[in-house]
Amino acid sequence: MDFLSYDFTSLFSAANLIAIVFGTLVGLIIGALPGLGATVAVVLLLPLTYSMEPLASILLLIAAYQGAEYGGSISSIVLGIPGTPAAVATVLDGNAMAKKDMAGKALAYSLSSSTIGGIIGGLVLLFLAVPLARLAVRFSDPEFFLIGIAGLLAVAALSSKSKLKSAISVVLGLMVGTIGLDTFTGALRFTFGRLELLEGVGMIALLTGMFAFSEIFFMISNDLDKRYSAGSKKLSTGLTWPEFCGVFRSTMIGGAIGSVVGLFPGMGAGPASWFAYIHAKRSSRFPEAFGEGNPDGIAAPESANNAVVGGSLVPLLALGIPGSPATAIILGAFIIHGIQPGPNLFTNSADLAKGLFYGFLLTTVAMYLAGRMVTNLFARALTVPNNYLIPVVLVLSIVGIYASKGLYFDLWVALGVGVLSYFLKRLHYSLPSFILAFILSPIIEESLRRSMLLSDGSYSIFVTRPYALTILLMIIAFIAFSLWGVRKRWLAASD
Repeated sequence: MDFLSYDFTSLFSAANLIAIVFGTLVGLIIGALPGLGATVAVVLLLPLTYSMEPLASILLLIAAYQGAEYGGSISSIVLGIPGTPAAVATVLDGNAMAKKDMAGKALAYSLSSSTIGGIIGGLVLLFLAVPLARLAVRFSDPEFFLIGIAGLLAVAALSSKSKLKSAISVVLGLMVGTIGLDTFTGALRFTFGRLELLEGVGMIALLTGMFAFSEIFFMISNDLDKRYSAGSKKLSTGLTWPEFCGVFRSTMIGGAIGSVVGLFPGMGAGPASWFAYIHAKRSSRFPEAFGEGNPDGIAAPESANNAVVGGSLVPLLALGIPGSPATAIILGAFIIHGIQPGPNLFTNSADLAKGLFYGFLLTTVAMYLAGRMVTNLFARALTVPNNYLIPVVLVLSIVGIYASKGLYFDLWVALGVGVLSYFLKRLHYSLPSFILAFILSPIIEESLRRSMLLSDGSYSIFVTRPYALTILLMIIAFIAFSLWGVRKRWLAASD
């Protein structure tokens, strides 16, 4: 695909620029609010994409995703409360620096590192998506089935402290993904006589109930009058050149780690930020300074969690497999506009693909500019008490759910899912594992059944095809490595 042949005037249209700016601002706000995060930001904006052009709609969601990953660091630094799971590592040194009356400096390290990480992720997207897609053209149903299984294994192994609870979450997600009309036989499955479930559980209703309603229930169960105080700390986000150079190495390494981790479905920004933080601490000449306000402890995880955004879009665009819950929602925007991500995207919708590549870099620039202008205002907005915040989130969620299909039934689905998700989170089950399994469920099922039809019911098709055999061996190696780790921990505990 010739990237230089793209008409950049179409990217810089008013609709696209407004979508990027608006998405960035919404992402910053939602990401900065403790407990909401990137997924909620993308969910709330998804209903707006129905009436938008495909490029503008997807850039809107990508901009919100980018903005929220940075926005999570605002509350982490100023309040010591991570706005997103990916910003937990940032709390250690970010809030420690803020307590030294250097919150503005900590926010500056976060913003600059997030921007560099976003650019690294964008370059990975630009240069890896097409080669991966060309490889994927040679894939067929056996390969896609095994890729889906690999994604589930990664989710089950990495998304929760309890591997068993992650596995249970995966199974529940696969089960919910089977609801609806069987595309092979036309049989109705688990619809309970409801015509609204013929196409399966509504994606927007499920996601909004799981991530937005459950968070509302958590807020209600806590102190409704709870509010945070940013104090009188300096919140200007300026950074000198020597200060930037001082964290450049950690920023680049964090960006590289984040972009690679983002390529693997199910891992996400949370593990990436911790991998980057641990590497920065181990490679530092002064590891004892971490946790006391070390700039590298801010730069590495913040660069990593924004680089994940670009990396996670690679499997989405090249293979049609979302790399994170947020990209699973972005996949919904593609489906809404009748576009199927995957290898054929770069031939059937080449202009859209090019627009997304360059538009992603544009969202990173917008995130930096917005961060410089309004981060201090957003930080002070965190003092809004929950009893004002909850009604706003609730109204936006209800409007978004109803606008998606115009069905009251979806509101009840979202409510039920929200209640169930609240208890699942209380019991430390993995909601990301559930939602990614739900998204992968039809891919895995349909690919397996087609593979069996192609091979007349023989499982040998998974070992006679070179690419399928390679993926299968990688899965076996992953399982063996995981079991070896379990055995070592068991032996260490028994000594």
